[in-house]
Amino acid sequence: MSTNGSGFKVLVIDDSNTIRRSAEIFLKQGGHEVLLAEDGYDALSKVNDHKPQLIFCDILMPRLDGYQTCAIIKRNAHFTHVPVVMLSSKDGVFDKARGRMVGSQDYLTKPFTKEQLLQAVQQFGAASQAAA
Repeated sequence: MSTNGSGFKVLVIDDSNTIRRSAEIFLKQGGHEVLLAEDGYDALSKVNDHKPQLIFCDILMPRLDGYQTCAIIKRNAHFTHVPVVMLSSKDGVFDKARGRMVGSQDYLTKPFTKEQLLQAVQQFGAASQAAA
C-alpha cells in the first residue's frame, strides 16, 4: 500500500498476457499496487494471500471462468465487500446481467483505455475502503 493513501491494491485476472500487461502498466501509472493472475485458480490463492481492495476479472478463461471466480470470491465472508469489475471483449446485456448476478459491481469492455481502468479503480476502490 502506498504511503500517501491514494493507491489501491488491485488484482487483475485475465488469461491474456497482453491484457494483464497493459492493465499493470496503466494501474502502476495511476499509483496502484498490482497483482496479476492468469486464471481463476491462480486468482483465488492470490485473493487469499494478498487481500486486494479491487479485482478486475476476465469472463472467458479456461478451467474456471470469470463468473465462477467472482461467485467464489463473493461467497467468502472476508471478501464479500471487495468490488469485482468484469472484463469482456463482448459488450452484451446478458453478460452484464450475469455478472451482476454473481456479485460484480461493474463491467468493462476490452480493449479498455487507461482512463476507463483508472476511473473504475477510483470509483470502486473508494467504496471498498469505506466498506472495510
